[in-house]
Amino acid sequence: MGHKCFISFKTEDTAYKKYIQENLDCNMIDKSLDEAIESDNEEYIMRKIREDYLSDTTVTIFLIGQHSAENSGFQDQTFIKKELQASLYNGQNNTKNGILGIVLPNMYDKIYTGNGICKTCNSSHTYVNINDNTVVKEFSYNYYIPNNKCSWAPADRYCILVKWSDFVDKPEKYIDLAFNKRTSEISSKTKVRP
Repeated sequence: MGHKCFISFKTEDTAYKKYIQENLDCNMIDKSLDEAIESDNEEYIMRKIREDYLSDTTVTIFLIGQHSAENSGFQDQTFIKKELQASLYNGQNNTKNGILGIVLPNMYDKIYTGNGICKTCNSSHTYVNINDNTVVKEFSYNYYIPNNKCSWAPADRYCILVKWSDFVDKPEKYIDLAFNKRTSEISSKTKVRP
């Protein structure tokens, strides 16, 4: 059975959103917002997103492009931040969504920077730059949920991260992984507004 998904993206990445909607052979029900909500009232925007678009979805797909970082200068991150906050909110008439971050091709080199030996445990670690320079805080905090270890295993992360090329090859696999996080133990440690 397909999961109902909401796609959060910057307008610069609209082509990737359309590719998901129009070309992927995937058993998902798209519940994305296709037009901006015209209001300056942030509470109204968040309520509308929750009630009209996210209330019956279970997975939020976050497209990670060059303009979706917390520190993107003049970029307005209001909508993607509100969409991820609403996705992480667990309350009346709105259950928490799984979060699937898809790294777009123009971000591969900025996020996946290789391997190295950890000075704490002396083991090899893969470097994945998920921080304010690559994504909004709502994603980075819930990807690297604070722990007392020098690394994060998949069970230590609420958000799922995948390269675009891997996602388009097996979209249902990654949507299912994000969906299953909703009932995992780490789900109790997420933050809506980090």
